[in-house]
Amino acid sequence: MFREMRRKKQLLSREETIEILKSCTAGILGVCGNDGYPYTVPMSYAYSDDKLYFHCAKEGHKIDGIKANDKVSFSVISRDDIIQETFTTHFSSVTVFGRAKLVEDYSLKKKTMKLLVEKYSPDFIKESKNEIEKEIKDVCIIEIEIEHMTGKSAIEIINGKA
Repeated sequence: MFREMRRKKQLLSREETIEILKSCTAGILGVCGNDGYPYTVPMSYAYSDDKLYFHCAKEGHKIDGIKANDKVSFSVISRDDIIQETFTTHFSSVTVFGRAKLVEDYSLKKKTMKLLVEKYSPDFIKESKNEIEKEIKDVCIIEIEIEHMTGKSAIEIINGKA
């Protein structure tokens, strides 16, 4: 169903791939947009239990895309060092394919908002409780159930030369 990576020597392990997902703070969500054009948007996210979670407004281009076609992709880049003299980059990245859904369950919405606070505002956990209660009814939570993911690094990183 999903293509095999062509440059298999650059493939990261599942553990390395998950570590990149956990460590990055933003990525690009791709959905099927208007008239079949891809629509991509930068998003903050949380990774937990083989799923990705996002919060956003309840309406807009990405929500319309997800409602029309739940198949999505998400990519993060954790390293992107330009090496001018060799005309290349030393990179590490992850691409995820999965199915997105809008979360309606109150307890999962609350859990997701807590995950996001733990990732992005760990010094304000206590203060976040009131904010979560105040905002939970107005926020949309998107869950992506991961069907396939790959991590890839420049061969120089794989070989320990970068």
